[in-house]
Amino acid sequence: MRRSATFTLRAARAVTALLFGVVAVVIPVLATAAPARADAPVDIVVEDTAHALYLPQLQSAVEKISFYQPTKVVIFTRAGSKSDSINEEVLRFARSKHPEWITADGQKWADGLFVFALDTTGRHVGTYFGEDRKIPLDEQTAIQNDTKELFRQAQWTDGTIAGVRSAASRIGRPWYLAPATLWTGGIAGGAALVGGGIWAGVRANNRRKFAEAFEAGDRSYASVTLQLQETELNASTIPESSAYGARVLERWHTLEEKLREATGLRERLSVLSPKERSVATNVSEAARFQELAETLDGLDDAIADSNSLLNLNSSWREAWRNQSGGLAKELSEMGDMLERGGAGSKLETAAALRAYAAAALERISGLEAGLDDRSVTPDAALDALKAEREKTAELLQQHADAVIAENTRSTREAELMREKMQTASEGHRDVRRYNGSIVDIAYPRVPIISVMNFGYGIDAGRQAVDSSRSSSSSSGSSTGYGSSGGSFSGSGSSSSF
Repeated sequence: MRRSATFTLRAARAVTALLFGVVAVVIPVLATAAPARADAPVDIVVEDTAHALYLPQLQSAVEKISFYQPTKVVIFTRAGSKSDSINEEVLRFARSKHPEWITADGQKWADGLFVFALDTTGRHVGTYFGEDRKIPLDEQTAIQNDTKELFRQAQWTDGTIAGVRSAASRIGRPWYLAPATLWTGGIAGGAALVGGGIWAGVRANNRRKFAEAFEAGDRSYASVTLQLQETELNASTIPESSAYGARVLERWHTLEEKLREATGLRERLSVLSPKERSVATNVSEAARFQELAETLDGLDDAIADSNSLLNLNSSWREAWRNQSGGLAKELSEMGDMLERGGAGSKLETAAALRAYAAAALERISGLEAGLDDRSVTPDAALDALKAEREKTAELLQQHADAVIAENTRSTREAELMREKMQTASEGHRDVRRYNGSIVDIAYPRVPIISVMNFGYGIDAGRQAVDSSRSSSSSSGSSTGYGSSGGSFSGSGSSSSF
């Protein structure tokens, strides 16, 4: 068995050496070509009329995408219907709101432009190009296809980022980087290039993940260590007579042990070579360091707020707003989420959520007033926050059940929708348990309220049911701008997901 494995490994190495030897013959031909540039978008315009995108994530991600040529990126979303032609709708919107997207003669898309369009309820995706940025139809289809798995899960922001990234890899791509060119070097040479590229890409991606996790963890670790003496002082004055104070102090007693663990991880990871940082197990360790450091940082913040709030010292108002602000923000977004298409805005459960959210916001405001005049104790205020979260989660679940009943025709469809709703909502990472919440530290099983994630879940569930009813989950590319387009002939196409 051992001899067989050794022979296989030697054979694999020999084949790899042969393949790269062939590439050595091909590379000089490609080396004469001009190097490809890497340009960030010259401008990013977002017209999110569907209110489907998380703009901070989108803006940050798109700014980091490199194009082969300087390109203006336009992202347009709408909430239409399946019968709409997204090509016509994009052109109509451009003519009405952004004539600068169109050439002076009104016949083409403007030079240097790439438009990515998404219809969240009509389930269409479109890509459009200035004449100097246009690409073949099959490449346009490939961009659209790169988004559809994410869009079917209602991951609108991630899918849009994937679409822009896919477009950037194709617009203005040098001839020597085209897949067909790689094959002209011979099957063996092409296989070696592809294999080497995949291998290099995986390693580069792992190094990026390692760096992101380690840097995020290191920021939290530095915050914890720099404030350690202050944290010790805060912990020493937390009243143990408080139920919340006692529970936070229980966690405080584990901080030293966890900090030693984080320190050991950091020391080991910080000295790894670039090659070692591309190994999957070390990437996992970096992620573990990040999670551990962020948890400690959250505990650090919770200890500071516990000292201020439970003792009602001079900074208690800031501590209270740290504790109540997240829930208040979620409650304030409830109405907008319920008004989105397909969120069941007319259901009785939606009315109950609206009424409860409005009343809960008033109660939270009243708690601060009660703390101020000492008619409410800190423990009672935190108990009230815990109760508000539990009741909000209960009402959201009732509304989810009502939306499922409204949108499904069978037990099988209901199960499918429920599963997709849960998967989609859980797929959007929520870090509120790390942000210093006293309630979360005292009661780790209290539901996390995320109105945005709940909305993602409803969208994904409805899309899953629609897809299951359709004989085909996608359609071919559609070009042209219909009768309303007149003589407009700009490059672009769209398809369904």
